[in-house]
Amino acid sequence: MKQRMRKKLAGRLVEAAMFGETGRVGELLGAGADPGFPDSQGTTPLYAAAVHGAAPVIRLLLRAGADPDAESGTGLSEGTALCAAAWWGHAEAVLELLDAGADPGRREDAGAGRSPREWAAAGGHPEIVALLEGAARPPAEAGRTT
Repeated sequence: MKQRMRKKLAGRLVEAAMFGETGRVGELLGAGADPGFPDSQGTTPLYAAAVHGAAPVIRLLLRAGADPDAESGTGLSEGTALCAAAWWGHAEAVLELLDAGADPGRREDAGAGRSPREWAAAGGHPEIVALLEGAARPPAEAGRTT
């Protein structure tokens, strides 16, 4: 695919993801849009969907191969989709990302920024903090009862 077309599709995909347009996202992916390719501002489709809590779009992008831990933006302007969903308190989006393997302990900004739990706490979302803390437990402890 030519670079110009790839950029055009990326912009359209980020916009559709931002507005939760699941059908349009599916069409664009079918037309060859890369689920992990950022738009001209550096925003990834997954990040755009996470900010707006568009869980069905997140699910579609992840199934199409979007990296759940990819950073969005240029420099220190955005971050990971999980951090965005945590900050805004989008529980369903957080669960989709965790189910896809997003690392609940991963700090954004190449490790120098906040973790998803810190963003959830700063945003006043104790239910999201609890989801993230539950996901961060080692598997052996998660299933253990005392």
